Amino acid sequence: MSEPYLAIRVVMMPRDTNPLGSIFGGVILSHIDSAGAIGARREVGRAGGSLPFLVTVAINRVEFHQPVMVGDVVSFKTRLVKMGKTSITMNVAVESERGTEILQVTEAEVVYVGINPHDRKPQPLLSDGKP
Repeated sequence: MSEPYLAIRVVMMPRDTNPLGSIFGGVILSHIDSAGAIGARREVGRAGGSLPFLVTVAINRVEFHQPVMVGDVVSFKTRLVKMGKTSITMNVAVESERGTEILQVTEAEVVYVGINPHDRKPQPLLSDGKP
């Protein structure tokens, strides 16, 4: 895997809570999806590809280890897992800063596919068509 890349850092707010007062898992999943896409675009660009239109096709192996609380500063760090001809898989690790503690709270693998914006069909991520 590649070195971690800080794609997003956000402070969790009261509007994002579930009935128990911790942050709703769907909010975290949304940030995971966005962070993974940012990281994927970066990796494709670093490999010499143009910045593709990416769509999410799978969020795999989501593991919630710790709750995220209001006021936590949450970092979404991405790493390239693999790049295929039309798809790219990113690992997204989620850390929460709570005071002086840094907690590993969540992790997921997200798969994106590059698409042609006109016909919405998969297209190679790199201009030479190689992974």
